[in-house]
Amino acid sequence: MATTEDETEKKTVRLSIPQRVLGVCGTAFVVGTAIGIMRGGRAASLRFLAENAHRPPTTVQGWYFYKKTKNYKVMLGALKGAGTEASRLTGLSLAYVGIEEGLQRTGWGGVKEVGAGVGRRQCSRQCVDGLPRQMAMRAIGLGGIAGGVMTAVEWGRERERPAGSPEARSYNKRVERVD
Repeated sequence: MATTEDETEKKTVRLSIPQRVLGVCGTAFVVGTAIGIMRGGRAASLRFLAENAHRPPTTVQGWYFYKKTKNYKVMLGALKGAGTEASRLTGLSLAYVGIEEGLQRTGWGGVKEVGAGVGRRQCSRQCVDGLPRQMAMRAIGLGGIAGGVMTAVEWGRERERPAGSPEARSYNKRVERVD
């Protein structure tokens, strides 16, 4: 059976991922990896030293294998830490950007950063932290403050755009479409 281009076009699935998702999550992955390598390597090094403090090597060959084993354990700990921190930070940034994009698409674009900050903090609280009520309220307040700061930065960026620039025109079209 021969298919036409129209039938093929109808069957094609298109997925549009906002550019912000790729940028924020990619940056979070890189930063999380760097943090995880540093923390994981340091923790593995200290753990190895603590486990082997009671039996230091006495020969040159013993010191060689001691250092070699320690280096391998540190590298493994760094990679494990990188995976843990990168996945955690990427997941949290994906939650933030997802909530922000959802608020934008449902017409709540004016408060999307504040809503995303509070929503992401609430997701993190329920899924990861298990904080007591008083600390949870404090954390939600901090999420709102972080979202407010993001809103202020966005407003500042909008004010800095020249009136006739392509970025200003595309932003004005988006605002008109949402309103």
